[in-house]
Formats: sequence, structure tokens, C-alpha cells
Amino acid sequence: MVAISVLDLVPVVEGEGPREALLKSIDLARHAERLGFTRYWVAEHHNMVGIASAATSVVIGQLAAATSTMRIGAGGIMLPNHAPLVIAEQFGTLEALFPGRIDLGLGRAPGTDQLTLRALRRSPMSSDSFPQDVLELQALFAPAGPNQAIRAVPGEGSNVPLWILGSSLFGAQLAAELGLPYSFASHFAPDALMQALAVYRERFKPSEQLAAAHAMPGINVVAADTDEEAQYLASSLQQRFVGMVRGARGKLQPPIADMESYWTPAEKGHVRQMLRYAFIGSPETLKRTLGHFVRETQANEIMVTAPIYDHEKRKRSFELVAGIAAELG
Repeated sequence: MVAISVLDLVPVVEGEGPREALLKSIDLARHAERLGFTRYWVAEHHNMVGIASAATSVVIGQLAAATSTMRIGAGGIMLPNHAPLVIAEQFGTLEALFPGRIDLGLGRAPGTDQLTLRALRRSPMSSDSFPQDVLELQALFAPAGPNQAIRAVPGEGSNVPLWILGSSLFGAQLAAELGLPYSFASHFAPDALMQALAVYRERFKPSEQLAAAHAMPGINVVAADTDEEAQYLASSLQQRFVGMVRGARGKLQPPIADMESYWTPAEKGHVRQMLRYAFIGSPETLKRTLGHFVRETQANEIMVTAPIYDHEKRKRSFELVAGIAAELG
């Protein structure tokens, strides 16, 4: 059986604010733990009114405190936005409070626009040092050596497991070289998925953290009791991606019955390409479509995100996915 995990973008829905989004995420994390999901990640995004997880390590602390067994982590921290020492201290603190339950996924993109990047006091060139920053972070999590001048406290000796995230071959090559698990962002950038997985597996070098390659694609899954209801609920996701195409990001919108009147033919084509790995339907439909994806990718694990406007419908979607997990490969 393939392991299934949750990526929660902590969506702020139309008519509500960040507080409601964060409280719903805490409720969803508890629900996912009861359903048996492997891990629950939130992502760093800045200057986006529709995503409430900008202070990612703070959110992770609340989610970990609200749960007891499931792994909680970042999917991911955008490392170019931070000094490695600060991230080592933050996640070392989380590991000290919730031992054996914290994951740290690392991304090379800023997770925001260039204007906001300057507001973060970071250079657009910061991503160039990403491989060196990952190595520095690993060293800070390792046991401190004699006479070590810079130490992460908490953090040193915690060996918080690192993941490399990406949507191109760069991340696949780096994860393989360092012997780290790899998660591909196919939930919004699907084009290079199969090539990246092949490169990662072919070039993987075992490490102290990981003996064999471990690949986890991210995908959108909207499940409901019928295909028709799932398609209706998925219109919120489709509207979000149309907003990305139009350069108008906002809060997650309620579902609509007629997407054809909402998007242009060009927008429809663009969104469908970006959502190539969006799986929408009833459990019977998902057994077929999602099962084919698992077999095709040979994924060790899949990370599911479900931008659904109605919180109870979102919880139901994860229930249905959990119910077919044993049949997905």
C-alpha cells in the first residue's frame, strides 16, 4: 500500500480570514491523524491573502501540539528566505518539543514575488547558494564537534530529517546527490515529473538519513461520493488556477456550477495543463485514475492537497481517499 500524506496550504476562503483558516487546519490535522495519514505538511508563502501559513514553523508547532502521532512538517521552508542557523533553531525547537515527529522539506524558490522578496530583506540571488545552505543546515543538525564556534541550540544533534522539494531536475539531482527524500510539486508544475523521478532514482546515493530513494509527488485530489459532486467542488481549485493565470491571486472561492462561462478557452487549456495531476471523482473513479498514477510513477508516497471551499466537504474528501488507500498499489 502506498503511503499517503497531506499538504495543507491553509486556504483562506472567501468570507473568512486567517484565524478561521488556521483553526480549520488544526481540525483537519486531527482528522487526518485519525484517518491514518502518514504526515501533514504546510508550506511557506508570503503576501498571499488566500494562504495563511506564512509563519510556517509557528503553524507547525500548533499542528503538532494538536496531534500526537502523525509526522508534522514543512512542505516546505523556502530556504533562500532564511539563514540556515535560524531554521536549524526553529526546527530544532520543534523537534525538542515533539521528538521524532518533525519533517523539514526545503525549497529553492522564494515562495513569493520579487517585491516581497525585498521586503524579506533577501537578495534575488539567494537561491544560488541553496545547495551550500542545505549542507550548512545538515551540519547544524548534526552533533556539535569539539570547539565548534556556531551551534544551533536547540537543534544540534537532533538530526531533523530533511527533504528536497522541487519542480525541475535541479532538485532531483540535489536530492539524489545528498541521499535525501524528494518531493515533486506536480500539484501545480507537472511538466517534468516523470523525468525528475527518473533522474532522482538513477543518481541516488545512499546516505546516513536514507538507504534507498524515496519519491513523493504532490497531487490535487478532490473526492466526493459522486463524480458530479467532486467536479462541482473542484471548481474552487480551477478558479484558483485561473486566478494564477490572470495574475489575480485571492481567497479560495465557492464552487460554481458552470466553469465554461468562467474561463476562456485559452485559460481552460492552460489550467488543465497545470492540473494534469488533479484527480477528481468518486472513490470508484479514483481507484482507477489515482491507482494508475501510483503505478505509473512507482511513488513511495503521495502527498495530497485538496483546496475545497466547504470544510466538512474537505474532511469528507480525505475520508474517501483514506478509504481507498489499500487499493492504490
